[in-house]
Amino acid sequence: MSPTAHATADAAGSPAADEAGIATADAAGGGKGKRPRRTGWRRALPTWRMVLGGFLTAMLLVIGAFLLGYSMVKIPPANAMAVKQANVYLYADGSEIARDGEINRENVSLAQVSKDAQHAVLAAEDRDFYTEPAVDPKAMLRAGWNTALGKGKQSGSTITQQYVKNYYLGQEQTVSRKVKEFFISIKLDRTQSKDEILQGYLNTSYFGRNAYGIQAAAQAYYGVKAKDLDPARAAYLAALVNAPSEFDVVAHPENKSVALARWNYVLDGMVKKGWLPASQRAGMKFPMPKDATAPTGMSGQRGYIVRAVKDYLATNKILEESQLDAGGYQITTTLQKRNQDALVKAVDDQVMNKLDRKNRKVDNYVRAGAASVDPKTGELVAMYGGIDYVKQYTNNATRRDFQVGSTFKPFVFTSAVQNGSATQDGRPITPNTYYDGTNKRPVQGWGGSYAPENEDQRSYGNITVREATDKSVNSVYAQMAADVGSDKVKDTAVALGLPADTKDLTATPSIALGVATASVVDMADAYATVANHGKHAPFTMIKKITKDGADTIELPKRTESQAVSREAADTTTSILRSVVQNGTATAAQAAGRPAAGKTGTAEEDRAAWFAGYTPELATVVSVMGQDPDTAGHESLYGAMGLPRVNGGGPPAQIWAQYTGDALKNTPVTDFDLQLQPGADQIQPPPSEPGDNPGDGGPDDGSTPGADTGGQDQGQDPGQDQGQNQGQGDGGTGDTNGGDPTTGGAGDGTPPGDPTGGESGDVGGTQPGGQGGVPGGAGGTTPGGAAGPSGDGGANTGLQGVFSGRTSP
Repeated sequence: MSPTAHATADAAGSPAADEAGIATADAAGGGKGKRPRRTGWRRALPTWRMVLGGFLTAMLLVIGAFLLGYSMVKIPPANAMAVKQANVYLYADGSEIARDGEINRENVSLAQVSKDAQHAVLAAEDRDFYTEPAVDPKAMLRAGWNTALGKGKQSGSTITQQYVKNYYLGQEQTVSRKVKEFFISIKLDRTQSKDEILQGYLNTSYFGRNAYGIQAAAQAYYGVKAKDLDPARAAYLAALVNAPSEFDVVAHPENKSVALARWNYVLDGMVKKGWLPASQRAGMKFPMPKDATAPTGMSGQRGYIVRAVKDYLATNKILEESQLDAGGYQITTTLQKRNQDALVKAVDDQVMNKLDRKNRKVDNYVRAGAASVDPKTGELVAMYGGIDYVKQYTNNATRRDFQVGSTFKPFVFTSAVQNGSATQDGRPITPNTYYDGTNKRPVQGWGGSYAPENEDQRSYGNITVREATDKSVNSVYAQMAADVGSDKVKDTAVALGLPADTKDLTATPSIALGVATASVVDMADAYATVANHGKHAPFTMIKKITKDGADTIELPKRTESQAVSREAADTTTSILRSVVQNGTATAAQAAGRPAAGKTGTAEEDRAAWFAGYTPELATVVSVMGQDPDTAGHESLYGAMGLPRVNGGGPPAQIWAQYTGDALKNTPVTDFDLQLQPGADQIQPPPSEPGDNPGDGGPDDGSTPGADTGGQDQGQDPGQDQGQNQGQGDGGTGDTNGGDPTTGGAGDGTPPGDPTGGESGDVGGTQPGGQGGVPGGAGGTTPGGAAGPSGDGGANTGLQGVFSGRTSP
């Protein structure tokens, strides 16, 4: 190659030649050039392709993460705290008696919350709730920004998110909880309506004062129901959600200005959204809430009522206590608040305020129980269980361990009329039938020996049934029980309302003297049947039960039945009216109403009773003696400074005060009675007590009034003494006209000479005795030491003797 050729080749391979070649090529290709390379700082910036790719990648990751989270996070069951509720117990008028349960919450439907309350909460927490999605990212960002700038802690959560936190999750501030809240809120918004979510939110929000939910809050701050909240009160409760403790202006008056600002914010929001007229808002004053009250729990009468309700529900197979433990039940009772208050006041005035526990030991034994029933409906309208459930747990109105005494005697007469019974000599038993009222007179016509003792061992000779009821003569009623048939007497008592399994309700003549241990409520139920002309409406204390503010619990159907004939019931009422007018219950006249009733006193004054009624109310009261340490039954001699506590005293006085107050300003109505045929006919008395077999002369051929020395052979002195331990009932001498020397202090029996002479010791054998002198060799009396009581008819010592016997 020549030098010239080499030079040409070198020139062709030089950079200049390369650039010329590129230019030539570009020109040849239509002018399309290559992207110039980036130099300097520009090389650090991403290209637009890189930005777009990164954005798309990030979006895919976010969408993937959202889909993954949405699929993985499930709506969990409600947390235990959110579903915990109290059971609410109400009077018949809807006012509250008590709440039980760990959490003070009562769930209600949205329809049970006033529109003002709904709007106030929305104005305070989420004004666009009904139009916004489940979560509001913009609000969350705004809340975070304001919090960072120190403008106060703000949640930025929608009502849906807050509800999810309250109901499904918890209050902990963690990233995982917020993530779950986010996804659950979105899912919930797709499965529940806005109304359902708002209802749940209102029931789970905390308002302070241990009030969970709008219903409990309305009660805690204003003593009203959520449906009765007006705009002013509703706005204050809505303001509390933001800071429950700090905004309680009663507990923290120093924060009132801040609470007022929040209250105004809520009201202004209501106006802005068109939920409150501006004119109404302009004149609105801050509604000061009531003072916070210390939790009363089950104190006072509340615990007795709640316990009685639970027992009633379980016994009648309506709800088990385990179901009640879950909470959420609203139980409306039949109790009338006016009657309940009147009954408590009467017991306090007539008994509790008269006790001197420091200076009189016996006053520490005093207990009281009372129950009042509407005769026409069988509904319990008032109940007194004791001085305080927290101090005395046992409900004295429902306990069944005290003998009812002579309050049982009217059932014997009712049974006599119901069964058309006659005396042993064939005379029909009416109010005017004569019986032998001799003390310790043996009962005729049954398969055993029984000679009950009268009050203060007093003999009355020939005495009509009406007068024997006035004076509560044991010998007459024991014989009447035998004449009727003790089994029939028991059947009548059960038909009237006493439980068939009542302890010591045995078919023997002693049944007449009230050895059975029915409760005060049982006796009120039975007396209500007599007051209602023999018609028995099954006792109830429940009107309505709902669960979670919606579901209604079905109650057993109650049907009225004619337990005994109207004539049997009304004729009984006629003789019980005489007891109030002329007998042992004259203290009941203070009620100022037509009244009928019977007194009763248990053995050794361990319990004193009065059971009485007007056409409108049947009420039974008992004052009992019980040692607070040993729980043993104790005598009430000397209690309240009285020589004796008997049925015509404090029990009748409580009854009179309560009945007068409970029926105040109501029309006075008289009894409308249809008596048995011959009830108003006067019967001639036998010439001498014991002349007629039905009148019960001595069954061993002895002469009335003769010396008893040869008739009580084998009788144990301790047996006789035991029989003498029984006590009568009735008012004190100064109340009922009695004379201490004639037995007035015992049964309240007005003084008067017995018509049949003092033949009380004739034929005075007791169960197990066979004629002979006291203390002579021979029979002993099983359980005789206890003996019968006078008016109470209590004879615990005779129960063992009679438990295996039946009347003919």
